[in-house]
Amino acid sequence: MPEEPNKIEIKDVSFSYDIVEESDGKAPRKALDGINVTIEKGSYTAILGSNGSGKSTLAKIIDILEVPDSGKVVIFGKDAGDDELFWQIREHCCCVFQNPDNQIVGTMIEEDVAFGPENLGVPNPELRERVDQALKDVGLYELRHRETMALSGGQKQKLAIAGALAMKPDILILDEATAMLDPSSRDDFLEVVEKMRVEKGLTLITITHDMTEALRCDKLIIVNKGKVAMEGTPEEIFLSNDLWQYGLKRPVKYNYAFEIARLTGSTLTKEDLKSDDTIIASLVKMLTKPGLKAPAVENKDKKEIDDKDIIMSVKDLSYTYAGGDGKAIDNINLDIRRGEVLGIVGESGCGKTTLISHMNAIIRPVEGDVTIHTKDGDLSCKNKKDTMKIRQNVGLVFQYPEYQLFEETVYKDIAYGLKKMNVSQEEQKSMILEAAEKVGLTERELNASPFELSGGQKRRAAMAGVLVMRPGILVLDEPASGLDPRGRQEMFAIIKGLRDSGTTIILVSHNMDEAAVNCDRICLIDGGKIKAVGKPEELFLRKRSEELGIQRPRITRFSSMLKTELKKHIPGVVFPEKHFVPETEAQSVVAAVVKAGEKNA
Repeated sequence: MPEEPNKIEIKDVSFSYDIVEESDGKAPRKALDGINVTIEKGSYTAILGSNGSGKSTLAKIIDILEVPDSGKVVIFGKDAGDDELFWQIREHCCCVFQNPDNQIVGTMIEEDVAFGPENLGVPNPELRERVDQALKDVGLYELRHRETMALSGGQKQKLAIAGALAMKPDILILDEATAMLDPSSRDDFLEVVEKMRVEKGLTLITITHDMTEALRCDKLIIVNKGKVAMEGTPEEIFLSNDLWQYGLKRPVKYNYAFEIARLTGSTLTKEDLKSDDTIIASLVKMLTKPGLKAPAVENKDKKEIDDKDIIMSVKDLSYTYAGGDGKAIDNINLDIRRGEVLGIVGESGCGKTTLISHMNAIIRPVEGDVTIHTKDGDLSCKNKKDTMKIRQNVGLVFQYPEYQLFEETVYKDIAYGLKKMNVSQEEQKSMILEAAEKVGLTERELNASPFELSGGQKRRAAMAGVLVMRPGILVLDEPASGLDPRGRQEMFAIIKGLRDSGTTIILVSHNMDEAAVNCDRICLIDGGKIKAVGKPEELFLRKRSEELGIQRPRITRFSSMLKTELKKHIPGVVFPEKHFVPETEAQSVVAAVVKAGEKNA
């Protein structure tokens, strides 16, 4: 039987990584276990699943970066196991991974983008045209002569994407490729690749933990323990109640819709979920039926913060990187209040990471200063003598936690800082177990190599290594990036627990939904300067967000659409509350509708 030329076929594929330590001896760690997947040419497919489910391994198998232990891989009629066809397949398939540092090879931006097509022998002027167009597509064209190592994490991700686009592939695999992009850059990039798919017949495969991003796809495949657990259209998959067991949950607007359906005693069908318009029409129908009862609205008040109790002061802070174009941060003035969660948001390359790198003297202030206010006196990040005490008071966890892990075991990694402080073995053990408990690390994970851990476990280990020093301030750079929805929820539960115990949290995030829910205040940075600081409910008002050019949370945007439609059907309805949690926002909307109905009656 001839191979299908219009499909990617994964047939009974199994794959195991190298031998790892297990509790019952040594055994291979199976990533894929007889998996079967079919992807149509020109389709748009999302592969979903929890961390460690086998998604990235599947991507590597399709791109022939890994060879199956057993089974067969056929790419558009070509057997990937045939050595003579290897380069024919690789030439037309590109993969963009989550960590762009692993894909950057050139010293200059345009050189890096040219690397792939140049190695394929693409001649000038076509090579020049490909590089320029790819850089324009991701918004890096004006920076094309800049050194790659001078880029921010988000800009590096754009560079990796540009390198793939310049190859003009037939298959483009995105493995959490948008995880480090700000909302505007993410949407712009997805529009570019989706346009390429339509115009050039590109087969697009995205591996993502962003459920709203998955809604853009034709087909979803859920992988669990190396096998396909579910597959179908987004409407079919998100109608299921089984997602949580796979570390997943519905997109924000679906959670909101299903909660309204529950509160009104209604049901949603696959047809209801086809588009925003069909969802809103269904919800309006539910909310205008007679006999609705008012639900109790959960108002979980956050702990009051004393705005005069300042734990950190950033004064007149500016910084310019060597060889950089202009100031990375420019005249930053910011007071951080004791016990608050302060969110720092802004587009990729706006200066967020540069700012937080000054907060525990990784970058020492040149212009201006950062002062930590402790019970024993003030500490200046400009003063070298204060550096050790500053790092005991301010813990910093970067967006790639694996860069902070280096010891043989997680236990030893967490103990590293304590050894430098000459803490006794007995006290070390107590402090390590306390830090591990705060982040949910088990005894088995403490005794494992940090390099055997999943992405979520690595983040917890890196956080424990900082928390063990008992800092009063914890700075987290994209702490939930790359985690599956269940892992994200667990991470923010840890952050909430730390805040409730008195730790001050500074949180860098691109996710406006999570920033709105978890932060007491949000600081918006634009072009290295502070553009606004305020409570989420202040910054995400429609008029205010439009003035600032900041994207509102998804729940706010979708709920606003529903409220606008409800006002056409229900006289005098008033929606006084704005909540950023889908379930609480749904309760508020239903309560407002019931109140208006009682008044009209």
